[in-house]
Amino acid sequence: MSQGIHTALPARVLALAAALLVAFALLLVPASPAHAHDELIGSTPSVGSTVEGVPAQLTLTFSGAIATDAGASDVAVTDAAGTSLIDGAPTAQDNVLTQPLTGEASGEITVLWKVVSSDGHPISGQFAFTVTSGPTPTPTDTATPTPTPTETSEPTQEPSATPSATVPADSGTTGSDVWPWVLIGIVVIALGGGITYLLVSRARRQKALADNRARALGGGPRLDSDASAER
Repeated sequence: MSQGIHTALPARVLALAAALLVAFALLLVPASPAHAHDELIGSTPSVGSTVEGVPAQLTLTFSGAIATDAGASDVAVTDAAGTSLIDGAPTAQDNVLTQPLTGEASGEITVLWKVVSSDGHPISGQFAFTVTSGPTPTPTDTATPTPTPTETSEPTQEPSATPSATVPADSGTTGSDVWPWVLIGIVVIALGGGITYLLVSRARRQKALADNRARALGGGPRLDSDASAER
């Protein structure tokens, strides 16, 4: 009996160990293909984030390299109204997929993606992020026309300054303009008198010279006639 018990125990231990190995293998077999598929590990904008304005592009980062063949990747980005925001086809490089975006939107943005993972299996998914509308640039635009009231206020100050400037200008010019003319008149009169005096004196000198010459040529009777004429 003791030998039968000792021989049965190793057989049972071996059978139990074999059963445990089979159970462990069954647990590993379904888990291995699940880990073989790649998955999305990050994005820009990130899942559930809030950004200001539609970004220029959307990037998706996966756990492994994805297929770079044309048509292997597909991305759809739409706003709350269902308007597409994509701009051209996506480009894949290693484990990063880049999708250019365009347009303006606000609210929730939905992203649907589909790629082919490194093991050849297609994988897909979706997520959303929020875009805040850009009302901030509009107040800046309304603030720019502020110089217009300053321009309207400037002409109101100009007429008030012009009459005050013209009054002293008129009152000052009346006195200052008269004196130059008075001085010019005096100078003109003086010049006229001087010229007249010079002309008269010159005529007298010429007459005196003519008389002297006549006396020198005519002799005594000329002198008597001149003396009687002077008397």
